[in-house]
Amino acid sequence: MRPAAIAVAAAGFGIATLLVTFGGHRLAAVEAPSVDAIDEDDLPTDDGIAAVDPSQTEQQEPEATVPDTAEPPSTAQGGLSREAPRAPLSDLSLALPPKPKADEGTTLFHPVASASGLIEAKGLHVAISGVARLDAGETCSFEGKEWNCGTRARTEFRSFLRSRAVVCDVPADAAQGEVVAKCRIGKQDVGEWLAANGWAKADAGGPYADIGKKAETEKKGIYGPPPELIEMTLSPDGTSLPSVEPTVEAPAQ
Repeated sequence: MRPAAIAVAAAGFGIATLLVTFGGHRLAAVEAPSVDAIDEDDLPTDDGIAAVDPSQTEQQEPEATVPDTAEPPSTAQGGLSREAPRAPLSDLSLALPPKPKADEGTTLFHPVASASGLIEAKGLHVAISGVARLDAGETCSFEGKEWNCGTRARTEFRSFLRSRAVVCDVPADAAQGEVVAKCRIGKQDVGEWLAANGWAKADAGGPYADIGKKAETEKKGIYGPPPELIEMTLSPDGTSLPSVEPTVEAPAQ
């Protein structure tokens, strides 16, 4: 098989050589196109080109004519007259007058109730207007029984304040001392709370007179019974504990 393969390879090489030789003759037979040479004498010269004026190529705009005299505009109104403004269709469209700014008062921080209806703060002693102050040593009577209502009223007033800031109608430059003013905590009127709960007597003819009468009728606060006291006895006789007898152990022998 080796001589046959050599023969096939030699035949293929010979065929390839013939093809290359034949193709080279065909390429040589193709001639390149001829190009005529351009003579420099045939080129146009600068003298043969006519000069063009650039001003002639631009379009000339017409000149604007201005009259010698300008007439002022006519001021004649032609019989026009100004009419009165139309009345508003409704009062809702009218602007309301601004509300007067209310006096916010003076804020008293960390108030202390020295008595029911009396506040101390910032060196001021503010007595709540509309109610009568109830000192801690005053007593009240309920069904013939006396009890210390002043101390109880002061305790309840302190529980109501809880050291919250109180706003009173006191000028900011008020001198130190006792003043009578209306106070509030948030939106709660302090005098109204005292009169409604019966921890201060409302002034006759004052703003809290009706509220005070209602509290008296319902026997609230100082108009009611004294608080119940819980008595605690620590003596052995008052207890139910069993008695314990001491035991004596005999000495060991």
